Amino acid sequence: MNLLLFASTFALALAIAITSKRNVKSRAAIEQEFWERERAANNTRRKSLDDLAYIRLPMEIFPMDLLPDDPKVEDYRQTILSLKELPIVNFTGLTNTDLKLRYGAPNINLLISYDQSYTLLVRTLQQWAQALYDGGYSNEACQLLEFSVSTGTDVSATYRLLCKIYQEQDTPEKISALYLVAETLNSANQKTIVGILQEADGSSA
Repeated sequence: MNLLLFASTFALALAIAITSKRNVKSRAAIEQEFWERERAANNTRRKSLDDLAYIRLPMEIFPMDLLPDDPKVEDYRQTILSLKELPIVNFTGLTNTDLKLRYGAPNINLLISYDQSYTLLVRTLQQWAQALYDGGYSNEACQLLEFSVSTGTDVSATYRLLCKIYQEQDTPEKISALYLVAETLNSANQKTIVGILQEADGSSA
C-alpha cells in the first residue's frame, strides 16, 4: 500500500511538473512573439495616414440649444465643439503595436491622440444622449446615439438606451439593424452588446 501510495503521489507530482513546464513554455513563446512584433513595429517606417477613416462631426444634428441651464449638458456641448476640428479615428481593438505595424512607429503619438479623441467623443455622446432622454428629448437623444453607433462605438450603454428608445417609439425592427454593427465590433464588449440587442428584441440566438 505504501509503495502504491508513493507511486501515485510521484505520478501526480510528475504530471503537475510537466503541465507547469508546458505552461512556462507557452508563456515564454507568447512573450517572445510579442517582443518580436514590438521590435518589428518599432522599425516600421512612417506611412501615409490619408486613408484613415476620419470621423466628421455632423454639427447640424447636435441639439446645441436644448437644456441650456444644465451645466453638465453645457460641458458636453463644449466638449463636442472642442473636438469639431480635431482628427478623430476609431482604433478600438487595436494595440499600439498594431498601429505602429500598420502606420509606422513615427506616427504613434498622432494615432494615439486620434483614438483618445474618439473615446472622448463616444463617451460624451452617450452622456449627452442620456441627459436629453431624461429631459424628455428622446428624438434628439436618438440622433446622437445613432450617429455614435455609425462610428462603431463599443459603449454598451449607447446600444441599451437606443434599444429602449426604439421600443418606446414602436420601431423595434430598427434593433435588427444594430446587429450589423454589433456583430462586427473589434471589441471586448462585442458579446455584451449583442446580448443587449438579443434581450431587447426577444432573441435567444
